[in-house]
Amino acid sequence: MHTDDIEYEHGGRRLVGHLAEPDGTDARPTVLVCHEGPGLDDHAKTVAVRLAQLGYLAFALDYHGDGKPLERNEMMGRLGALMTSPGDTRALARAGLAVLLAQPRADASRVAAIGYCFGGTMALELARDGADLRAVVGFHSGLGTSRPDDAANIRARVLVCIGSEDPFVPPDQRLAFEAEMRAGKVDWRMHLHGGVAHSFTNERASEAALPGVAYDQRTDERSWRAMLDLFDEAFI
Repeated sequence: MHTDDIEYEHGGRRLVGHLAEPDGTDARPTVLVCHEGPGLDDHAKTVAVRLAQLGYLAFALDYHGDGKPLERNEMMGRLGALMTSPGDTRALARAGLAVLLAQPRADASRVAAIGYCFGGTMALELARDGADLRAVVGFHSGLGTSRPDDAANIRARVLVCIGSEDPFVPPDQRLAFEAEMRAGKVDWRMHLHGGVAHSFTNERASEAALPGVAYDQRTDERSWRAMLDLFDEAFI
């Protein structure tokens, strides 16, 4: 496999995503990877590489700019703006998806979007926007939206993996998501991992020293297997 940084533009902002491509020349199922709130970093890039090693064409998009993380204050301002504008969030996801589908080996009939933290929110908003996706996976992702009726547009199978002790995804948000998915008649599932905090897939999460944020190896491995099981089901 090989990797490449791809520069693209959206809304006048320079974005730099990370493509990981398996060996060969045949069309491959494709996965859009949406990074955690701080920005595109080694966590999302490593996810793309792991997927390519399994035979998927993967592109880790960039929704902040310049293909790098932001300082905390700038990040919070940026995320605050996106959280209140699902249209902007969806447009950024669409821009990344366009880059992925423009790759010669992208199989447009087998596309998934996955995301971490706000990236999971972004993947869900892309599905709510009616994107032609087979599967969507959110890892410790925010589940809320200001446009829940748009769940009726979701064509993908949906999986969200949430820690029971995640302060950013409290029980009322989980219940609202359940109601949204039910009303939209979505093929969905939620894996609630007991005793697990936010950002459980990121080995460096605990370095932030923030309450309710911690890596959990067992849940990281379990949620990854659950994602692959969903892909096997969705891509047949």
